[in-house]
Amino acid sequence: MIKIKLSNGLEIPQIGVGTWTLRGETARQNVRMALEAGFRHIDTAQAYDNEAEVGQGITDSKVSRKDIFVTTKVATNIMREGRESIRQSIEESITKLQTGYIDLLLIHWPVKDSVKDTWQVMEECVREGKVKSIGVSNFNRHHLDDLFSYAEIPPVINQIEVHPLLTQEENIAYNQQLGIQVEAWGPFGQGDIDVVGHPLLQSLAQKYQKTASQIVLRWIVQRGLITIPRAKPNHFAENLEIMSFTLSNEDMAQVSSLNQNLRSNVLNDPETFPW
Repeated sequence: MIKIKLSNGLEIPQIGVGTWTLRGETARQNVRMALEAGFRHIDTAQAYDNEAEVGQGITDSKVSRKDIFVTTKVATNIMREGRESIRQSIEESITKLQTGYIDLLLIHWPVKDSVKDTWQVMEECVREGKVKSIGVSNFNRHHLDDLFSYAEIPPVINQIEVHPLLTQEENIAYNQQLGIQVEAWGPFGQGDIDVVGHPLLQSLAQKYQKTASQIVLRWIVQRGLITIPRAKPNHFAENLEIMSFTLSNEDMAQVSSLNQNLRSNVLNDPETFPW
């Protein structure tokens, strides 16, 4: 598994498994099976309501804690409740996950007037050793500019929606300019759009004798990005195999040309989200 070095010196596996929509026993079993299959990067969030099950899956896997990179995110409703609730929620996340500490803690969405307090509490948790790295999710350029005006510890990652119909080239370039690694969520265009069904991706799948999903993931990692496709056991081996081939420069450009600035859901826009 290839790892990406973060600005604080820590390394994160380039491919992980996401747990959005997974609940209860399914979340526990999928996380366990993902780790047993060879994944070492697990992504969850307070808002997913599955941290306890994710934590149990980690424990059940018998994989050493030091070998696993665990990400969770501070929920938007918690951010609005103020510093004490934010701190309490982080400590509860650590307890639920049973991991002793969090490798990467993200602000889930740039909630207006709540980012600064949240970030400063997260910085305190880094200094106390409860959290190893902090970052953001769904931040655009102006959100980052505002954060950098007061942040004492810079974000190491920005987790944003990226897929062939939403290439985010300008946003990614700006993050990289700031020393922030970009992590792609929704690589297959979950929700209202179908990315892998696109004729070009189907054609490339035939050319490389891979699946359209593998073409998408390979396109993402060749851009130097991190990604977290959902934890589906029947796709674990398929997702891990993307390191076995390379897309040509021409084919990389073809996939990028599909961009329509199309989000998986009209609500998933940081500029117009309800908060």
